[in-house]
Amino acid sequence: MKKRIILLGTTWPFRSGGISTFNERLTRALIDSGDQVVIYTFSLQYPSFLFPGKTQLSDQPAPEGLDIRIKVNSVNPFNWVAVGREIRNQKPDVLLLRYWIPFLAPCLGTIARIVRKNKFTKIIAVADNIIPHEKHVFDKSFTRYFTESCDGFITMSRAVLKDLKQFCPNAPMVYTPHPLYDIFGNIVPREQALNQLGLSTDYRYLLFFGFIRDYKGLDWLLEAFSDEKLRKFPVKLIVAGEFYTSSEKYLQIIRDKNLTDHVILRTDFIADQDVANYFGAADMVVQPYKSATQSGVTQIAFHYNKPMLVTEVGGLGEIIPHGKVGYVVQPEPKAISEAIFDFYKNDRIGLFTGNVVREKEKFSWGTMIETFEIVLNKILTNK
Repeated sequence: MKKRIILLGTTWPFRSGGISTFNERLTRALIDSGDQVVIYTFSLQYPSFLFPGKTQLSDQPAPEGLDIRIKVNSVNPFNWVAVGREIRNQKPDVLLLRYWIPFLAPCLGTIARIVRKNKFTKIIAVADNIIPHEKHVFDKSFTRYFTESCDGFITMSRAVLKDLKQFCPNAPMVYTPHPLYDIFGNIVPREQALNQLGLSTDYRYLLFFGFIRDYKGLDWLLEAFSDEKLRKFPVKLIVAGEFYTSSEKYLQIIRDKNLTDHVILRTDFIADQDVANYFGAADMVVQPYKSATQSGVTQIAFHYNKPMLVTEVGGLGEIIPHGKVGYVVQPEPKAISEAIFDFYKNDRIGLFTGNVVREKEKFSWGTMIETFEIVLNKILTNK
């Protein structure tokens, strides 16, 4: 049955990070399934003093075919009331919220509470995190305020599902794996990608990709990559992503471990049109996270048929069969270096790549839409 849906979450005109990219892709999947979808995005997402990057805004044109309305100010309660009343009066079948950080809980929770007063619209949240990576004293109270405003939930890791049950054990909630990120273009052959990036074909490359935050473990990866036994391979590490924390700690490790000639830093924001080249250049994508729930980077890697090395934290290991499409290792530098050594010493790229091609078939956007329908049906039938 065709539904009227308002998706409230980050999209253009904010830069295409993982959440923005996901929301736009999810909207297209819902439209393709026959639903009518309007996006309400932020006029102000974070105050500038809370934003660690260089700019929040995209320099790209608006995505075609999407109805995006710039409405929500995350720090203005008068705006929350106005937006809540506007959506309440429209009476969409579903208000679909994207939740990833307690900072947004007062805003999203207030809007949801006002919308629910029409006694018609159902509130479903896609929850990336319930307990955040970088913790603060108000996290639990803010998160509880948000979760109590929702009718049902979708999570993309079992770890988040477990966390969610601490706050609302009786609410309808369903886990489904994060779908593929298939919007960054086709696979680029290795030599073409290296040429586009200005990199030599004489070396092999590992890739650390995405915004650099402390919990993502780049320091562990640099420590691991300094292992002398890796020097026998002609391999370099590409770090591609903007620093969202101080860069000095990482640059100091590079200097102290004599890694200057072995690490390639591309630490500006990576534009959408460049993503395919970075993945095309890499033999394996490394995610040495110290904490995690799920990661969109794994789903970009799956799309580009790339083996992965992840640490056994949160939900990362749920979708990476160890020894089949890559490695799931203990979260510490020695285990990371041992896996990299095994990868090149035993020339596992062909085996792992073939397995990735087969494994990724389960991560479809159709499955995400089916999960959305299951949660909505549970809400409507009070199951």
